[in-house]
Amino acid sequence: MLTINVAVLLAVIVVLRLRRRTEARSRFDEKMTVVIVLALGIMLAPTEVGQGIVSFLGQLVSGASQAGQ
Repeated sequence: MLTINVAVLLAVIVVLRLRRRTEARSRFDEKMTVVIVLALGIMLAPTEVGQGIVSFLGQLVSGASQAGQ
């Protein structure tokens, strides 16, 4: 039986939605994209991948703020 990770499915949907041209999007379409991205973020946050992303982004921001001083 094939199992699909919901986070992977949402990531694919986000990529497909963001590839569309901006002019072709309605307000509802943009709101749905935001909701899907938020759901993806909530699903990734407690996982090891999510924690790794947060750690990487924290190091990136800290490096950028130190470089600006």
